[in-house]
Amino acid sequence: MENNLHNIHLFRAIEAYPWELEKAVEALNYALSYDPENVKALHLMAKVHYEQLGDNETAKLYFEKALASNFETPDIYPDYIRLLINNEDFNEAQKLIDFAKTIKGVGKAGIALAQGQLYESIAKYEDAEKVLKEAKQLALNDDFISFVDTVLSRVKKKRKVQANENRIIENQAKKEAEAETKNSWFQNRLNNLL
Repeated sequence: MENNLHNIHLFRAIEAYPWELEKAVEALNYALSYDPENVKALHLMAKVHYEQLGDNETAKLYFEKALASNFETPDIYPDYIRLLINNEDFNEAQKLIDFAKTIKGVGKAGIALAQGQLYESIAKYEDAEKVLKEAKQLALNDDFISFVDTVLSRVKKKRKVQANENRIIENQAKKEAEAETKNSWFQNRLNNLL
């Protein structure tokens, strides 16, 4: 009977999230009181803290508990990776992406998208483009492909801006080197005359 009550509370939480947060959180608390290691309930509680409350540290704890309870649950990885990237825990995000690729049933396209977003976050735009194109190839629906196209477009714009900034810096360095060369030549010439 307890398992059925737990399931009922979990279903209520899933149904209420994200539109009725009070009901969702109440149902999740009941579900977790019956089974504190329920992966779905822990995952949803992590999403509540991350997406609705902005409490990244508590969300991380719930994600970690969910993975400790059952690391083979593929639904957890994209959300947890997104949290880590947004929280600027880039090394941790990369490790989780690498591990998630080994999990059976995980959405490979979603993990590739997360990898692209990680590269974008650390300004590795060429790597991001490559991985995002791979995500499009792995995608199984048009909406996802359309979203990846939007991300890809944004990354290309950022890459162009970065290339322009690099070009400006290089040109300034060349001008400074030329000015220094001219000044040293002129100074040497003056010294020779004196």
